[in-house]
Amino acid sequence: MLDVQNRLIEPVELFRRTVSQAAIYPREVVKEALARNRAALISIHNYPSGATEPSRADELLTQALVDIKLPDHRIVAGGDVLSFAERGLL
Repeated sequence: MLDVQNRLIEPVELFRRTVSQAAIYPREVVKEALARNRAALISIHNYPSGATEPSRADELLTQALVDIKLPDHRIVAGGDVLSFAERGLL
């Protein structure tokens, strides 16, 4: 977990692997960072094989951590609702 200058505040172990895999849930990583009020985080994991080439799962995890989907943003005022998606603002 990092501060706003990307300095390490504390290392946090979130998941442990079995012999051949680890179940990592992006939602839990984000939830932990938010609960600790952290500005940023760096994800670190090891490959016991010694190879550092990322797997497709690694790539998908990274994308999931940085892509927060916002399908719409709505403003409600009285009985009127404005949709950013309908206006093409997203």
